[in-house]
Amino acid sequence: MTETPPENPTRPLRVLAAMSGGVDSAVAAARAAEAGHDVTGVHLALSANPQSFRTGARGCCTIEDSRDARRAADVIGIPFYVWDLAERFREDVVDDFIAEYEAGRTPNPCLRCNEKIKFAALLDKALALGFDAVCTGHYAKVVLLDDGSRELHRASDMAKDQSYVLGVLDEKQLAHAMFPLGDTVTTKDEIRAEAERRGLAVAKKPDSHDICFIADGDTQGFLASRLGKAEGDIVDESGARIGSHDGAYGFTIGQRKGLRIGHPAPDGKPRYVLDISPVNNTVTVGPAEALDVVALTAIRPRWCGRAPEGPGTYTAQLRAHGGETEVTAVLEDGELKVAFTEPVRGVAPGQAIVLYDGTRVVGSATIATTTRRSEATTTA
Repeated sequence: MTETPPENPTRPLRVLAAMSGGVDSAVAAARAAEAGHDVTGVHLALSANPQSFRTGARGCCTIEDSRDARRAADVIGIPFYVWDLAERFREDVVDDFIAEYEAGRTPNPCLRCNEKIKFAALLDKALALGFDAVCTGHYAKVVLLDDGSRELHRASDMAKDQSYVLGVLDEKQLAHAMFPLGDTVTTKDEIRAEAERRGLAVAKKPDSHDICFIADGDTQGFLASRLGKAEGDIVDESGARIGSHDGAYGFTIGQRKGLRIGHPAPDGKPRYVLDISPVNNTVTVGPAEALDVVALTAIRPRWCGRAPEGPGTYTAQLRAHGGETEVTAVLEDGELKVAFTEPVRGVAPGQAIVLYDGTRVVGSATIATTTRRSEATTTA
């Protein structure tokens, strides 16, 4: 099997390069053009008020990012356009993000953006206009098999691998996806050096790490401004009230800091968020060992190719920058049932679990419920 661009690799492709204004997408567009493809750059305007998005050289969605992308396209020598997808982004990403937190879940907006915006709205428009592929600066690989099907694999450099946030792509979308940086075993400094050699002004631009639509990086403040103040109780595992909060939506499972609990636990050890109940607006806290999860159920599975048949052993990733853990998984009645070989912590409903078979991305699903070790022991 070999890595290949979409469609017939022997001919130049019409490629739409999504250019965020950062260094990765600029180098990806440059590489696609250098490979002989007919490349057009496009920057996605994702806010009706770009000034409300994060400012500074973050490489995402501000006015200055649009200008950086345009300058990069000029240097590469490709046409460039700005497409307004603000309404779609608000509905599919921002509103979903708020609703998930309001329901006591912990979403990942980057996965939703890739699923609904970059490889749905953008890809659909690109194909309608006659483009063969959408090119991005993600670090991942599309592999073409002998039977003509495609697989998504981790990037050659695990330190920069971004396959987790692409685990929502199906085979049809992979057939029109191009990731020119995925097979590059280089450091980020070398990517920046390449950008500098190419004369791209974004060579030294800092990476974007935060949620693009939260201008100041204050997620709790952003949610409070949309959902309002909602005072409630912080309780321990016995149900005893030990503190208060201004909104259960401001907490995530496994959180330790910012709990504002007035007195320490009897054993003097730190306490963590164990449960968030939007029904009674209560946050439950307890010891770290109470976070141990041994199994989970995930919904809305999306497969990067054919769905697996029967139970299987995989590795799983639970966060964009998290490590791998061994699991057994089986699809039952449209839900993914997962059991961990060793207990894991910080697992929250709303997060994505992405399954891997070696470097191959099998697929992803949204965590709906978890089973903790204490619950499994009690049941047994």
